[in-house]
Amino acid sequence: MIPLTITEVEALGAGRVEATGERITGVKIDSRLVEPGDLFVAIGAGKNFLADAHARGAAATLVPKNGFAAIGALGAAVRERSAARVVGITGSTGKTSTKDVLHALCSPVARTVAAEASFNNELGVPLTLCRLEPGTEVCVLELAMRGLGQITALASIAQPEIGVITGVGPAHLELVGTVAAVAQAKAELIEALPGGGVAIVPSNVTELDPYLRRNDLEVRRFGPGDVLRGQVDGEHTHAVLSVGGRELELTFNFVARHHLLNALAALHAYDALGLPLDRAHEGAGAIAFSRWRGEELLLEGGGLLINDAYNANPMSMRAALDHLADRAGSRRRVAVLGDMAELGPDAPRYHRDVGRHASAVGVDVLLTVGPLAEHYGDGQTEIPSVRSVAGVDEAIAALHELLQPGDCVLVKASRAVGLEVLAEALAGARV
Repeated sequence: MIPLTITEVEALGAGRVEATGERITGVKIDSRLVEPGDLFVAIGAGKNFLADAHARGAAATLVPKNGFAAIGALGAAVRERSAARVVGITGSTGKTSTKDVLHALCSPVARTVAAEASFNNELGVPLTLCRLEPGTEVCVLELAMRGLGQITALASIAQPEIGVITGVGPAHLELVGTVAAVAQAKAELIEALPGGGVAIVPSNVTELDPYLRRNDLEVRRFGPGDVLRGQVDGEHTHAVLSVGGRELELTFNFVARHHLLNALAALHAYDALGLPLDRAHEGAGAIAFSRWRGEELLLEGGGLLINDAYNANPMSMRAALDHLADRAGSRRRVAVLGDMAELGPDAPRYHRDVGRHASAVGVDVLLTVGPLAEHYGDGQTEIPSVRSVAGVDEAIAALHELLQPGDCVLVKASRAVGLEVLAEALAGARV
């Protein structure tokens, strides 16, 4: 972290500071993670662990007036002292994976800090900024939203100069109402870019067009037409992609075809940073995706588990079902699908649409988990076996009956369903 003096921390006026040192070299909100020199910010029940933080070597503790505001002020203070170029990434689907790809591309050629896992909210974004070092050259951030104004607030702290929107679709409709409102919320990232900034957007999302009419922005578009060739070979994907009028031949260490669009978005950001495209191959084969996003594990009898349990919306669910079909080959296709949350009054229709897609890609066994998920099975007479259960424990029991050796199994739902527990049980983990 770019160090802050205790005087600078106190000047933020974020709360009560108790210091044993003269400066801080890190920020933590979990006392168990505190290292010597850190500032421990006691959010919520954290005030009960001040002594623990000091015992672990904290240079100071902060009991904030408002936890989000305090972390935001600290992140902004570090960002203002940094010369790093910041890339902000948002989108209805694929933002974490795009962040992971861009991190891998940048790391061999620039000193890079990127958000861990899905550190993408009022706490995660400033905590990532607090990891900036004096020599950091690139910072890759993921910006999430649940409603209007939230990306504006995050961008005011992060000050990105490159903004990537991976896609716009039916997500968070319960909170914002329409897909047009989702586009408006995502476009707050574009509006936050400075003059001379770069906006990277999907070529097929017309809802963003009204927000791209600034004369002081460079706009780069990407889409399926830029994937000139893509072939899965074993555990890799060989692809030829068009980036800025240049054809790149790269080998990626992923097998899900939908990641090629995430890679395109990341490559445009990489190029906009001025990093050398002729070295992109160095990171393309070393991508470490965040947990529960298409993880693959071998199952009994040559079967395969695709653990995509982190989150879901109609767009990502269809992509995951396509991937199931790609990976299954001659194996039976088993889809364990849970509720998709925050879709508003049209939620049953969106679930029915996904169920029809499951039928279209040849799913053999459909197990639905949760009350909304029952709608996946509405009228699905073409899927040979459809069963609905209320929760994860029932789903685990049902799979003992439904699964056969050699099956290819997709597990996917919105985060609140907790289907990662089922995936871990399938893999033989103790949970």
